[in-house]
Formats: sequence, structure tokens, C-alpha cells
Amino acid sequence: MKPSASPEAADSPDAVLTASEPVDARVHLSVSGMTCAACALRIEKKLNKLEGVSASVNYATEKASVAFDATRIGPDELIAVIEATGYGATLPAPVRSASDDKQPDGSVERARSLQRRLIVSTVFGLPVLIISMVSPLQFSYWQWVCLGLSAPVASWGAWPFHRAAFVNLRHRATTMDTLISVGVLSAFLWSLWALIFGHAGMADMKMGFSFKVDRAAGTEHIYLEVASAVVVFILAGRYFEARAKSRAGSALRALVALGAKDVSLLRPDGQEVRVPVEELVVGQRFVVRPGEKIATDGLIESGESAVDQSLVTGESVPVDVGPGHAVIGATVNTSGLLTVRATRVGGDTALAQMARLVEAAQSGKAPVQRLADRVAGVFVPVVIALSLATLTFWWVKDGSATNAFTAAVAVLIIACPCALGLATPTALLVGTGRGAQLGILIKGPEVLESTRTVDTVVLDKTGTVTTGRMSLHGVVVGAGTDEVGALRRAGAVESGSEHPIAQAIATAARERTGELPSPTSFENVPGLGVRAQVDGHTVAVGRLRWFVSLGWTVDDTLARQSLTEEAHGRTVVAAGWDGAVTALLVVSDTVKPTSREAIASLRSLGLAPVLLTGDNEATARAVAAEVGIDEVISQVLPSDKVAVVQGLQDAGRVVAMIGDGVNDAAALAQADLGIAMGTGTDVAIEASDLTLVSGDLRSAAVAVRLSRRTLAIIKGNLFWAFAYNVAALPLAAAGLLNPVIAGFAMAGSSVFVVSNSLRLRRFRP
Repeated sequence: MKPSASPEAADSPDAVLTASEPVDARVHLSVSGMTCAACALRIEKKLNKLEGVSASVNYATEKASVAFDATRIGPDELIAVIEATGYGATLPAPVRSASDDKQPDGSVERARSLQRRLIVSTVFGLPVLIISMVSPLQFSYWQWVCLGLSAPVASWGAWPFHRAAFVNLRHRATTMDTLISVGVLSAFLWSLWALIFGHAGMADMKMGFSFKVDRAAGTEHIYLEVASAVVVFILAGRYFEARAKSRAGSALRALVALGAKDVSLLRPDGQEVRVPVEELVVGQRFVVRPGEKIATDGLIESGESAVDQSLVTGESVPVDVGPGHAVIGATVNTSGLLTVRATRVGGDTALAQMARLVEAAQSGKAPVQRLADRVAGVFVPVVIALSLATLTFWWVKDGSATNAFTAAVAVLIIACPCALGLATPTALLVGTGRGAQLGILIKGPEVLESTRTVDTVVLDKTGTVTTGRMSLHGVVVGAGTDEVGALRRAGAVESGSEHPIAQAIATAARERTGELPSPTSFENVPGLGVRAQVDGHTVAVGRLRWFVSLGWTVDDTLARQSLTEEAHGRTVVAAGWDGAVTALLVVSDTVKPTSREAIASLRSLGLAPVLLTGDNEATARAVAAEVGIDEVISQVLPSDKVAVVQGLQDAGRVVAMIGDGVNDAAALAQADLGIAMGTGTDVAIEASDLTLVSGDLRSAAVAVRLSRRTLAIIKGNLFWAFAYNVAALPLAAAGLLNPVIAGFAMAGSSVFVVSNSLRLRRFRP
């Protein structure tokens, strides 16, 4: 059972989503200097040793998500601990606006730096590899030329590895860079020793340290191509990895950059002035012309148009809006001129909250990652020990320092915990970003595990399967009565009432008959109906039993039809004038046009749908039959919804709950997987694991498919990362793997994992 959400947010039907502050203090720190998963694990362990701190460090996103007791420790102390561990940390920058979208991204800058270092190292290192491996190309004193070419590669080219290894050594720690640095320096320094103190060199040294060297002396001990090629391959791997990680986070950056850069502010005197969107405050009015982006969340005060919400909700069909409708910032006004009053600005907008939710999900860790973290934490020391054991074994067995050294260096180079560390976070990064593009917000990595095991989906009826808005289903008239005339008179009377059923009748009457006459002598009889003077007649609209009590004439045909409609779960309102009931107005909560398709999609994923509602059995069965649901639980009080979900869980079912109201929040928290409609209330959204921004039930199946696909990619990544090390290390220790090939394979494994994760960018609903 998940912890229930505290209902702190306001109950607003126009809410798109919310991001309430957690009870405990939490901060997402940007961490610099990490080069592998072992680095992230070291920082995480240091932070978690602090009292009142729970930290998770993500290597792929370079973020530390830290929950802490603000009465004991603050962000500055957390940063100091990270810096004392040998890394950098900064407080998060505020959510960037669209006007900041041209600011350089950190991952892009790192990729450019690696690219420059890679190009120079390749120019110097490639000739060394070719000359060393192709005998006909070897000329007089070629070894010394190779030494000169490889020196800048092994020093400047590999400097990031050497520096990281030294910093970690100062903190008595080892990382992947330690393996690379030791391997490259060992190959270079061994080669330098062989060239200077080779077979002939050693003889000359005994006669007085003369450095007269034979042209071919010690060439069998030279590993300059290893020192050069390994650096080039690993730099190439780091470069492509940095590029791929940048692409993996592009969805979140694109989400932040969606917003408008400036806005046409409407001043109190009616004048328009163009100002940066950052200057807009709540309550101010602004104008949106056709083709422009809506600057921020707000309510339309005047004008009618169709708004393209696809960039935010994933919905491809523009939504018709008019006065009183809520609009979301960054959506596009397609036709009419709108005047909008700002209700949320800056970090409070739906777009900013979406970005925060996505970033929070990307910063977390899935349970499936725990094994990889444990392996990465002990991997480097184990590899160093294995390398030394390999060196000792082959030296003792063969008496050949050359063979022993080759095998030992191959062990150092082939080891790659980076692939293990990248397997989960990169897939999560891409998957959550793709979800945001489709209008699906995944709150945390643990959600992925839940979607795999869910077998039952409980759907709240009102607002989830249905629109939650009453509409006129049909008009039944008695003999001699005109349908249009009856609807016109009834609509005129109901236009004076604020009741949802009355508004549904009045709206339908305006749509079908045009402008309605103004009623006079309006009288409301609570719980029974309303009556007024319309066109010189006393017109009444209300419950059928009210008319009976008034002594009005009720046609038997209409009475029987009323019972039939109520048996189908619809609400029947009687209308009449001059002492007789002349028509029945049949009203019902409209089923969303996409609900049946959505239920079929959920079934195709192996989920058994259950309709949950407080309505009577007849109404619930009618809606269930219309959308294709067999199992119905009706007449459930809001307080009993949790008990229903828990009862299904006690029966051995793994339950997903989809809802949108305040009364669904506790059930969403109780369910194994809570899915909230983005058009619902803030409390329901806060209690859920997944939020469907568009409110389209079809997105629920898409969300489950995307989550399952992301989890499958993660497991595939972990399998290949483990398989790579399981297969490669024994080959290297057995002396069957050249260090150059080992460097290529090591770089390739990380690139493969990241590239595999990027396939999620092509996920289609």
C-alpha cells in the first residue's frame, strides 16, 4: 500500500495538474565530476550517512535527489559533503522559460569538449596504431616516432581519466577512471622502459648507463598502440555517450522551451503593450491572436476559438473554447481573438509543474537498478585485484613479463561498470521524456515495476469513463405536442436555474431552437422542480411525482416511457403547461466517445476492467454495457472506495485505479498503481502514480504500454551489461583478448546501452 496523499490542494475542476510540496524538505542538486556509476554510489553513500538524510544519486541525469530534515541540515551542508567527496554540486537553477532556450546545455558543452580531445587524440593516435600493427609500414626508428605521437595522447588526451583517478585516490577511492588511467599509464610507461632499457639498452646500461639503443631493441615489449588506441576508443565512447545522454534529455528541455517568450498585455486603459512573459502576474489580462501561443494558464474572458493542446496534452484535435473556459500556457490559439486573465504564472503553471514532475521521475531509481548499483560499488576494486592476480599468474606460469602484462592490462581496460550504471537511468530518462510528449506524466521509476504486474483496472465512472457533465439524451412528447416547442418552453424555464440538469436542458434548447424567451414569475420548489410564465403559459419542469401531487394530467404513455428510461439508468424530467404533462426530457451523463476504445485497449494488455460508481445499479450497468465492462460495483459511498480496492487486493489481484475526483484520492493512493485524469482535481493528481494530462482514457493504455516498454528496455540493458562483463573478463584474464580490442569493446558497451534506450524516442501510441 502506498502512503495516502494529504489533500492540501484546492479542489478545482479546471486543474490540469499540480505538484504539491512534500512534507519533508527535498532538493535536487546538480552534481558535476561523476564519470561512472561507482562515482554516483560513493556520493550516495556519503550523503546517506548523514542523520536525517535520504539520498539517491543518478549518474545519467547527474542529479542528486535528497530528502532531508531541515531542522538538522541544509542544502549548503549537503553540497559541502559532496565537494568533500571530490565532486562538485550546485543548487538547482529555476525552471527555465522559453526565452532561455538558447542557453548552452551542460551535456552539450561536455560533448564538445570531448569531441575536441577525441579529434586531437585520433590524429596523433591513429598513425601509432597503424604503424605498430602493420609490419611493412615500420621504418627505421619508428618506435621513437610512435613514442612522440603517443605521448600527448596518453597524457593530454587521457588527462580527464588521470585527473579523476588522482582526485579519487586522494579520497582513498577507486572508479572506472582509475582502471583506465592505470591501464594507459602502465602501457605507456612499460613501453618507455622497454625502449630505453630494452635488450641492447640493458647491456649498455651495465657498461656505464650509456643510452645507445638498438633500432629494434625491445619492440616486442612496446604497447604504445595500446596507450593510444585505448584512449581514442574510450574518448569516442564517452563522446557518443554524452551526445546520446543529451538527446535522451531533449524531451524535458523541449517541454520547458514550449512556452511563449512574450505576451500582449492588456492595460486597464485598454491599450496593449508587448512585454516579456516573465513580467506577467496573476490577475492581469492579455490578448492572444490567432496563431499565437497562450502565454500562461488562465481563464478566457472574451472571445471564442479552437486551441491546439497537442504540445502539452498530446491531443491532436483542437479544443473549442469560449468565455469561462480554462486554457493552458504554451498551447496554440488557432482561430479567434481571445482575451485571457492569468491564473497561474512562472513556476506555478501546468507546463512548469509538468517539467518538475518529469525531472523528479528521471532523478529517481527503479528497484531493478539496485543490483546494478551494488555491483558497481565493488566492481573497480575487484577488477584491480583480478588484474594483479592475472599479472602474477601468467608471470609465474610462463615466466614471460610480456604475456603477463598484456593480460593484466586487458583486464583493466575491458572492465566497464559504466554500462551497468547507465542501463536504468538512460532508459528512464528517455521513457519519461517521451511520456511527457504524449501527455503522460510518470511520477517515479518504481511505477514501471507496478505496471508489469497489474491485472485489474478499477475505473471511477463520473469524469473518467463519462464526461461528468449532464446532457440532454432525448425528448419524448405526448400526442399533439410539438417537440421543438416543448423543448423551447422547458429550456426557457430551466435557464433560470443553476442546477446541472437544468443547465443541460437549457443548453440543448438553445442549440436546437435558438434564442430562448425570458421567463417571468420564476419559482423554485426545492427538490421537486421549477415553474415560470413563458409565452403567456404557466410552464413547469421537474419530477413526475411533483406533477401528480399538483393534480396535473399525466399521459399513461409518458408515465410508462418514464419508467423505461429510468430502468436504463437515465434521469427523467417532466415538462408541461396549463395543467398537463406534455413532454419528458431524458438527461444522462454522457459517456466519453473514446471510452469504449480505451476499455478494449486495456483488455488487450491483460487488464480486467471494473466499473466503480456511487450511482444505482441500473445506471452503472447501462454505462458499463455501453463501454464494454462486465464487472460493476455500484452504489459505493466515496469513503468506501478504498475498501473496494483493498478487497480486490486481498483477493490476490494487483489493482490499478483510474479516477479524477477528491473522493478518488484515497483509493488512488491505496491502489498498486494510481492513474489520475489530468482534467480532474489537484488532490487526485497528487495521490496518483501516473497522470494523463489530456483526460483521454485511451492514454491509460498508452501509459501502461510505455511503462512496460521502458521496463523491458531497462532489463535488456542490464542483461547485456552483465553479459558483457561476464564474458569479457574471463577472456581478458585468460590472455585471449588484446588490450586494443578490449578498449574498443569497453567503449562500445556503454554506447550500446545508451543507444538501446534511445529507441524509446520512437515509441508510438
